[in-house]
Amino acid sequence: MIADAGTLRWARHLNCVRMNVATERMGPRAMSGGCGIALLLAMAVCTAMAQGVGKENWGPKPTYLGFDRNDYPGDGALSTLRRSFRYTSYWLNPPPGEKANSWSDRRAILRRYGFGFLVLYDGRTDAELKLAAWKGMSAEDLGTADGKAAAAAAVREGFPRDVLIFLDQEEGGRLLPEQADYVFAWIDGVRAAGAGAGVYCSGLEVTDSSGTISTADDIATRERTREVGSGAPKHERRLAMWIADDRCPPSPGCALEAPPVDAGVGAARRPLITEFATVWQYAQSPRRKQFSATCPANQAADGNCYVPGLPPSANTFVDLDTANSPDPSEAAR
Repeated sequence: MIADAGTLRWARHLNCVRMNVATERMGPRAMSGGCGIALLLAMAVCTAMAQGVGKENWGPKPTYLGFDRNDYPGDGALSTLRRSFRYTSYWLNPPPGEKANSWSDRRAILRRYGFGFLVLYDGRTDAELKLAAWKGMSAEDLGTADGKAAAAAAVREGFPRDVLIFLDQEEGGRLLPEQADYVFAWIDGVRAAGAGAGVYCSGLEVTDSSGTISTADDIATRERTREVGSGAPKHERRLAMWIADDRCPPSPGCALEAPPVDAGVGAARRPLITEFATVWQYAQSPRRKQFSATCPANQAADGNCYVPGLPPSANTFVDLDTANSPDPSEAAR
C-alpha cells in the first residue's frame, strides 16, 4: 500500500524537526561552512512546506480504499477485511436481484471493527417505473416515497439522521424521462427527511440518438441546472456521486491501492462531474471483459478480485472503491 498524502506530509514535517535539532547542535561556527549553508537552505524549504501542513492546496488529497458487495461477507471475515479496507458498502434494502438484505443489523459490529460506510439504497428499474405508472403511480411520487423510506431505514439501522445515502442507479446511459423524475424526487425525498443524498451510477459513455453521454454526466448536468435554477428545493449539502468506471487506464484493475478519485472521473475533460464525485468504483467482480481487457492481469482466474488473507469463495470477492474520506457516508455530514 502506498502512503497517502497525509502520511507523506507528516513525514516531511518530521524531517524539518530533525533539521532544526541538527542546526541547534552544530552551533554558529559550524553553520558558517558549506554544510551549514546547505542545511540552512534546506530549512528554508522545510519552513515553507510546513506552513502548508494540513492544507489541501500543496499536495494531492488523501484517498482511502474501500470495498462493496451485495452480500454481507460474514462476521468472521471482518478482521481480515479491515487490514486492507477503511470502509464498506451497507445496503438499506435488498440489493439488485436479491429478495433479502443480509446487511441488516450489522452496522454495530462493522463499526466496532473500525469500518466507515457507503450507505446504499437500491432504486427502481425503468421496467418497474413503467409498471408503477400503468398502476397509476407516477415515477416522481414513487421516488419521493422511496427517498423517505431510505432515510427511515438508515435511522432504523442505527445511522445518524443526517447520514449520506447513495441511490443505486444500475441502468446506464442518459436518463429516460421517468428515470429522471424518479432519481431527483428520491434525492429531494431523502433531503426532506434530513439525510444527505448521493447517487451511485455509471461513468461509462453511451451513444444514443442525442449524442454520447454517461449517466454520471447526465445527472451532474441536471443537478447543476437545479442548483442554479428554481426547479428544486435548495439544500445546503450538495449531491454526492459514486461513479463506477472500471476501464483501464485509469483503473489499476484488482490492485489494492487508492488511486485519486479525480483520475477515475476524468477531471481534465469532465470538470462538472469532479465537482460532485466523492467515490470511484474502479474494479468490479467479476471483471467485465468488454471494459477491462487492458487492465493488469492481477485478478483471479475466475475474473474476481479477492481479499488477501481469505480463501477465494462466494463470500470473499469484492468490488474496489477509492474515496476522499475514510467514512464517506458519515464523515460527509
